[in-house]
Amino acid sequence: MAEFLRGLLLSVLSEKCYDEYFVKFNFLDGPCLTSTLSKGLGIGIIAGSILVKVPQILKILSSKSAEGINVYGVYLELFAITANFAYSYVMGFPFSAWGEGTFLAIQTAAIAALVLHYAGTTGRAAVFLSVYAAIVSVLISGFTPTDVLWTMQAVNVPIIVFAKSIQVFTNYKNGSTGQLSAITCLLLFGGSIARIFTSIIETGDFIIIVTYCVSTAANGAIVCQLLYYWNVDKSTQIKNKKKKKHL
Repeated sequence: MAEFLRGLLLSVLSEKCYDEYFVKFNFLDGPCLTSTLSKGLGIGIIAGSILVKVPQILKILSSKSAEGINVYGVYLELFAITANFAYSYVMGFPFSAWGEGTFLAIQTAAIAALVLHYAGTTGRAAVFLSVYAAIVSVLISGFTPTDVLWTMQAVNVPIIVFAKSIQVFTNYKNGSTGQLSAITCLLLFGGSIARIFTSIIETGDFIIIVTYCVSTAANGAIVCQLLYYWNVDKSTQIKNKKKKKHL
């Protein structure tokens, strides 16, 4: 049992930090506290990412509509997520530093497929999922040059800005955030903030750190729109209900 607990703790702590905490009983070691906090945040983000976009998926399914969700923005967001986790995987960064990318990619791909499906192009949705799975397999196979993956990661910065800008403009044009899920947007915003810290501690990779800084600003813009249009969306729903009663 003791060995099992030690192994479990070593999945979060380094050997040095394990010794500091449980051999020397030094719980105030600065570097270990920072490292442990980063690992804990990383694991928490990964755990949260398993369901982070599920509210968005459920909202689309329940309304049988993807109104207000720009599919091109979703494609670009999916590219950014895929480039990030593929680059991190091949570079051998700790899973706690990028693991949520795998779950976010699956959920984002599902959202893209649902947008296509409810736009009346179910066949395109099926082709899209097949092609995407094939591309991911190639990227993480080890046959894709590291330089290509680094370039994809670097391109993430303008792509994230463009992808989120498309959604921001769509919201502005519609005067509403449509079927966007507030829970999903808030979780993505909080996760990207935490990822700035964990990326600094666990990877030290400049391009990844910059990517998360930009992602935080972009997600923050959408959260601001959600708050701004909150009452607008509610009043629109009330008006629609009144219209239905009069019909």
